[in-house]
Amino acid sequence: MSTEAKSMEPTNSEPEPIALPRAFLGGILMGLANIVPGVSGGTMILAMGIYDAFIGAVARLTRLRWNVALFVFFGVFGLGLVIALVTGSKLAVTLVAEQRWVMYSIFIGLTLGGVPELVSQCRPAKATVWIGGAVGLALMCALAFALESTPVPQNLATFTLIGALAASSMILPGISGSTILLIFGMYEVVIGSLSSDALREDFMGSAMIVGPVAIGAAIGIALLSNVLKHCLSHYRLGSHGLLMGLLLGSLLIIYPFQEPVNSELAIKSQRKAVAMAIEGKSAAEIEERRGVLYSDEDLLRVLADYGELTPGDLKRMGDELRRFSPSGSQIGVSLLLILAGFGITQLIGRLGGGKA
Repeated sequence: MSTEAKSMEPTNSEPEPIALPRAFLGGILMGLANIVPGVSGGTMILAMGIYDAFIGAVARLTRLRWNVALFVFFGVFGLGLVIALVTGSKLAVTLVAEQRWVMYSIFIGLTLGGVPELVSQCRPAKATVWIGGAVGLALMCALAFALESTPVPQNLATFTLIGALAASSMILPGISGSTILLIFGMYEVVIGSLSSDALREDFMGSAMIVGPVAIGAAIGIALLSNVLKHCLSHYRLGSHGLLMGLLLGSLLIIYPFQEPVNSELAIKSQRKAVAMAIEGKSAAEIEERRGVLYSDEDLLRVLADYGELTPGDLKRMGDELRRFSPSGSQIGVSLLLILAGFGITQLIGRLGGGKA
């Protein structure tokens, strides 16, 4: 049988087990990636070389093909994921607003670190690889240039649907779950509810958001994982080519040198303070509840600038971004961060003794 014929055959063998240290770090990276807009958790586990094994494990779980090793893996992976979400969500929201170019530079490096592993999965590089790669790249280009915030009602049904969409994208390399949240204008609502502060201050309020999102996420992951499992098993080269295109195309979305158009509204606490000022709250009350100190002149300025706007308007303005021309030092630091991210991915990829 020819090499080409062999490459077209379905690959039905189960993937090798993932070493637990890699599973734990994979959960942390997926959690951190999915709370940063533009960064895909699927890209991170793809970069670590555990993507096929992870998808296979999720598919086996949803098909009730359970064993002890499967539950141990998801326990360790889930622990890393939860730790990253609870401890990193508040910091991520702040850093995305204040140090976006630094975070995105690191994640570009982490993403590029997965290219060597994926290249090895695309061999022999036949026409199906190139076609799949072109399709994946085209999809990401379309997404990168068509992101728009679309206001939607905030209710249980919407949270469930958004959870399903975000989770489906979460395990699809190149598409970030948080990007989906941004598109629908729900990034801070959902991610903010995951922070330890939000859970402590208003547990029931956070649960009413996180609960439906989690249910939708479980549905989305269950459906998509089985589709991906089938494609990776029966159309290996074309599927990995598609993943390569998605991974490289994701770099368009996480271009580092972007900044908020309205910096005062980009940070949640400051935007909430502006909303309180519009409602006529006193400077003392705003400082007590939001930690933002306003003088009488500041209150007058806020009312003059934003007095006719609703909280939804303020949020949309806070999400607006523009590209800026970086300085030479910023470019240099960005390149160093990209190299550091690349090195981290390569190092993580070697944990547990080679490929998963």
